[in-house]
Amino acid sequence: MKILVAGGAGYIGSMLVPALKEKNYEVDVADFLWFGNHLPKDTKIINKNLFDLDQKEFKGYDQVIFVAGLSNDPMAEHSPKQNFIYNGALPSYLAFQSKKMGVKKFIYACSCSIYGYTLDKSFDEESPVTCGYPYGLSKFEGERVPLLLQDDNFSVITLRKGTVGGFSPRMRTDLVVNAMFKSSILEKKVTVNNPAIWRPVLDIRDCVDAYLKAVEADSSVNGAFNIASGNYTVGEIGNIVREEVGKKTGKKIDLETKNIPDFRNYKVSIEKAKTFLKFNPKYTVQDTVNHLFENLEKIGDLGNERYSNIKVFQKLERE
Repeated sequence: MKILVAGGAGYIGSMLVPALKEKNYEVDVADFLWFGNHLPKDTKIINKNLFDLDQKEFKGYDQVIFVAGLSNDPMAEHSPKQNFIYNGALPSYLAFQSKKMGVKKFIYACSCSIYGYTLDKSFDEESPVTCGYPYGLSKFEGERVPLLLQDDNFSVITLRKGTVGGFSPRMRTDLVVNAMFKSSILEKKVTVNNPAIWRPVLDIRDCVDAYLKAVEADSSVNGAFNIASGNYTVGEIGNIVREEVGKKTGKKIDLETKNIPDFRNYKVSIEKAKTFLKFNPKYTVQDTVNHLFENLEKIGDLGNERYSNIKVFQKLERE
């Protein structure tokens, strides 16, 4: 099988591409390389803006995986225009071109952020989408057109992922578990802005497994799937990170709790993914923290600005 991973040089792609190669798939990456290149040396890279991909460049691929776009709320708030272009229009364009050139499956990286703010209800894929902010809106927009294009010859799977955490060669420290890990190591403190807020979190190894399951799924399996390792309150995450890092380092890690309002509060059900994709997450937040700790030497300087997507984005704008 031949697979094109759009945006495959990012945080998730840098773990996903090697995993696909281990399965003996032929994998190419199309990426603007905003965050550098941390992929296996033999990976073919089409280094260009994804809107500039020629139609013929989709020919010969069996599947296209979309893990590109702006990756979080700070980037979306900073540039709503580019957010809607790269999260909404770009996947629609790539899905359209993919189908036209005979690609059989399109897999889209969506987000649980589309659910917005809910109370103590666990949302499934049939629950209403209530987000009113740029990032969640653009991710929902980005999944709608590919799903409309689905037919007997073009399978479409969108993975509504929880907040990913853990080590990647293209590291990020601007995700909730990773950010708390960073502050616990550098400042001996974990800050929790709102302990009662719910988040579905996703260990990056479970995330990669979800994509592998989507790749391997029968063509009859289509639609949106919630993907998470578990639902936690931000307070629970803070306590886990503090305890795990404290045990690993033998040092006291303080916990600072604030009560800052948050426009995101949601937890999700993954029963559909368990049933149809055979997705069964293996990792807890404790496992994610240990994964980060085990790779601390590879990560190097946790305070490096290249580990923050918004800071890299702003630097690119200045240049």
